[in-house]
Amino acid sequence: MTSTSTLWARWSSLSLVLRIVVGIILGALLASVSSSAGNAVAVLGQLFVSALKAVAPILIFVLVLSSIANQRAGQSTHMRPIIVLYFIGTLAAAAVAVALSFAFPTTLQLVATETIADAPQGLGEVLKSLLFKIVDNPINALMSGNYIGILAWGIGLGLMLKHVGDHTKMVMHDISDAVTGIVQFVIQLAPIGIFGLVASTVAQTGLETLVSYSRLMAVLVSAMLIVALVVNPIIVFVKLRVNPYPLVLRSLRESGITAFFTRSSAANIPVNMALCEKLELDEDTYSVSIPLGATINMAGAAITITVMTLAAVNTLGIQVDIGTALLLSVLASVGACGSSGVAGGSLLLIPLACSLFNIPNDVAMQVVGVGFIIGVVQDSAETALNSSTDVVFTAAACRAAAN
Repeated sequence: MTSTSTLWARWSSLSLVLRIVVGIILGALLASVSSSAGNAVAVLGQLFVSALKAVAPILIFVLVLSSIANQRAGQSTHMRPIIVLYFIGTLAAAAVAVALSFAFPTTLQLVATETIADAPQGLGEVLKSLLFKIVDNPINALMSGNYIGILAWGIGLGLMLKHVGDHTKMVMHDISDAVTGIVQFVIQLAPIGIFGLVASTVAQTGLETLVSYSRLMAVLVSAMLIVALVVNPIIVFVKLRVNPYPLVLRSLRESGITAFFTRSSAANIPVNMALCEKLELDEDTYSVSIPLGATINMAGAAITITVMTLAAVNTLGIQVDIGTALLLSVLASVGACGSSGVAGGSLLLIPLACSLFNIPNDVAMQVVGVGFIIGVVQDSAETALNSSTDVVFTAAACRAAAN
């Protein structure tokens, strides 16, 4: 065996998380030494994220179709309790954001913004967007990464194919295994991809831009950490009556770290699928709950909408009572569940929340501009929380049903 193959074998024998950490450190060091070198390797990160986004839609479609078509009569997929957990977690996250915003009020240095897309004008527009996602053309849904549409077509075709012959079902199962194998190969490239992502981020952003918004970012990240390390464990404990931290910490380690650097819930779906398989969860359940969670389980988005809106309220000197703050929590939770149906995600739902306080839309869009400035931290932490929570709640529901 050559020295090169021996070195590769040793590298491959390390855990994926450890290899990712090495990639993070090397990427940060490279960009610190030479920003041009950091920008040069950015293509590695772009290729990795593109590969994940490419395999995720077809993976979801094939897995959902195959799982439902091969589902045995009377078999439960535990989806109802998972959806309940998703909503409870999102609402609790918004409440935490309100509490921290009251305890540590922040203000903004509003900036002019010229190239921000139009925000939705109401919840009706958000819900309408989601409904049209459901009836999207299946080819277009696959090409555009419309996971609501992909789920709808996968479930529909799976139900129609439940009564076909066993040979046809076996073919679909084999195709599902083949696609899963491709996904596993892409996931093994995560250390290289994250190396490129970290290097390019450090080279392009640095820390200067973020210093003036350090207090705002501290409130945002603190709220997300409280949800991840306190609220979610409490919810899991109530559901399972066991120590929740092994599950929570493993989800943060194996899902949250990757999501933090890819900054894409869609790109992290294959990572979450692989983690659910390692946790030995029911495939018929997680093949639906994980892509659904990437669409509606948005605790991080609820925190962003709430904190940014209350920062705007404080900046303008508007007084907020507890009742209105609780109403904001509900509005942020419902809006967050529909944020994937709006181009720009959670930030473009901020004007919707600001309308609760009669804040002019031009001012609200300046708040969105601030969100884009701190997005390198805000969006990363938000995605890590959203994505890891999908696995936490799916595992909690599956294990509760098994006990």
